[in-house]
Amino acid sequence: MIEFDHVSFEYEKGKPVISDVSLRIEQGESVGLIGANGAGKSTILKLILGLLRPTDGTVRVFGLKTVKENLAAIRKRAGFVLQDPDDQMFMPTVLDDMMFAPLNYGMSREEAGAKVDAVLKQLDLEYLKDRYNHRISGGEKRMAAIATILTMDPEMILMDEPSSSLDPCNRRMVINTIKGLPQTKLITSHDLDMILDTCSRVILISGGKIAADGPAETILTDKALLEANRMELPLCLAGRA
Repeated sequence: MIEFDHVSFEYEKGKPVISDVSLRIEQGESVGLIGANGAGKSTILKLILGLLRPTDGTVRVFGLKTVKENLAAIRKRAGFVLQDPDDQMFMPTVLDDMMFAPLNYGMSREEAGAKVDAVLKQLDLEYLKDRYNHRISGGEKRMAAIATILTMDPEMILMDEPSSSLDPCNRRMVINTIKGLPQTKLITSHDLDMILDTCSRVILISGGKIAADGPAETILTDKALLEANRMELPLCLAGRA
């Protein structure tokens, strides 16, 4: 579903943020993208969505190159959950936000309403339907942001730090929801416990390059590898080291 073929990207000439990255993510995979601050994780997400164009190499999503004429087709099939739900939830109520994309993609109001109800039931969030966005908790808003994406039946979901700034109860609610989603998922996070809980594969980015790519349990239990790339073991494993 995602293919990077020797991709490089630089904001300033001669200063690559991503350098010669090649990777493939297949349908149904749940992949954690980890790395220290500035490693290039967010740049990779933006390249997938066509918000940035590679300086060198080719990015393909659903077999389509991320060129201007393909971006609408790609974005219709891929949902993006932003790190800060306030950047995503811009309508007055949860219902308004969930209806926005389906209506703008041509669904009738009846079809969109039925889809909203089905997603809210799936996530056990019916109680949020008519709530004002500025009157719900951070965890509820994060869940509502995921719900808005699901109304479009995406084949793939990209998530940027989905558990950041959440209390333990809301964090667990979000993790359980992510684990239950059948779509292909690519998740960036510094919360390695959450990545271990939700992803079967991990790609470790360091200095704009892939430092490791393999089973989540193998990479996230490798203390020397993580420390060499300015990271630490997940908290649930740190006591065993």
